[in-house]
Amino acid sequence: MDKRVIANEILLEEAAALMTEGRDVTFTPLGSSMDPFISGGKDSVTMRRMADIEVGDIVLARLPDRYVLHRVFRVEGDALTLMGDGNVNITETCTKNDILGTVTGIIRGGREHAPGKAVLWRRLLPIRRYLLAFYRRIIKKI
Repeated sequence: MDKRVIANEILLEEAAALMTEGRDVTFTPLGSSMDPFISGGKDSVTMRRMADIEVGDIVLARLPDRYVLHRVFRVEGDALTLMGDGNVNITETCTKNDILGTVTGIIRGGREHAPGKAVLWRRLLPIRRYLLAFYRRIIKKI
């Protein structure tokens, strides 16, 4: 199968339309902001539109200047704080209306895995910088 790279604006708007129709979508995200749980350019994600959004969910959000695939860090009413698993201090804020879909599966090495809520990873935020440095310099290069 040939791989094609499509601009985020086109791909993600089409994905959002399909999820609004109740369909699941699968695509390969780029970037390292979800390391080590989603490896950009290698892993794929399956998404669908969910009625409820909880802390720990991985969501695709439309922000004013870009799209992000990040984990929900905090929920306060309709306001959400998002943070990539590969980030140590960068967060985004949005509303529940900005969420296009929720990751229901991560495909790595041809096998689909449930995304989980990453409770331990979120608690390790104070030392995440060191864990990510080890992962990116040693593990990811293997």
